[in-house]
Amino acid sequence: MSSPHNAANVGEIAERILLPGDPLRAKYIAENFLEGAKLYTDIRNVYGYTGKYKGVEVSVQATGMGIPSFSIYVYELIHTYGVKKLIRVGSCGGMHKNVKIRDVLIAQGATTDSSIVHQVFGGAVNYSLISDFDLLEKAVANARKLKLPVKVGNVICTDRFYNDYGDVNGIFGDGKRSLNEKLVQYGILAVEMETAALYLLAAEGNVQGLGIFTVSDHLLTHEEVEPRERENSFNDMIKIALETVIE
Repeated sequence: MSSPHNAANVGEIAERILLPGDPLRAKYIAENFLEGAKLYTDIRNVYGYTGKYKGVEVSVQATGMGIPSFSIYVYELIHTYGVKKLIRVGSCGGMHKNVKIRDVLIAQGATTDSSIVHQVFGGAVNYSLISDFDLLEKAVANARKLKLPVKVGNVICTDRFYNDYGDVNGIFGDGKRSLNEKLVQYGILAVEMETAALYLLAAEGNVQGLGIFTVSDHLLTHEEVEPRERENSFNDMIKIALETVIE
């Protein structure tokens, strides 16, 4: 039995999984960090592998970009394949002055401009999208054990990659602050495009979810990592995620 978007049979995907957006990053993780990794799906060239890390079975599944694509893969992983621990590993855009390019961030919470919460709760409540505390605690502990500095906090998960939040002055009536500046004032560290869906789907499925990122570019300094480097230069993030997901 497989799902419409995944060629794996039930039992071929581990209960522990890493979720990069980029299929080539999934391939990189499988080939460089997992022992005996086997490809279980390549439908639409979106790769998924299962292997072992330190003797524990772990899968890595690409999800594509954005909440709609991510949600399809993660819903099926949870409800068809029985995945229990899901860690998103990906890139993000730094927003805060205390965040530097190539920093590793862990998302304690995910603010979003997406309508996904409204679609579920119909506007009755503003449901808080938060990480699984057990995974969060272990990720921070593993980062310290590996002597890898991380920053923990809130991220903004957006539907639009090319948005104009930084240019909309006067939105708050004071003629001074853009939406990005307002978000930073309230502690947003970075922007990305999937983790709100992870935290919502994990809560609905009663499973564990966590987002870990590497800062690939910065909205303030305009620094950025070259696209090719993004595929394989985020090893610190991957090590933290793998050590966390096997515990």
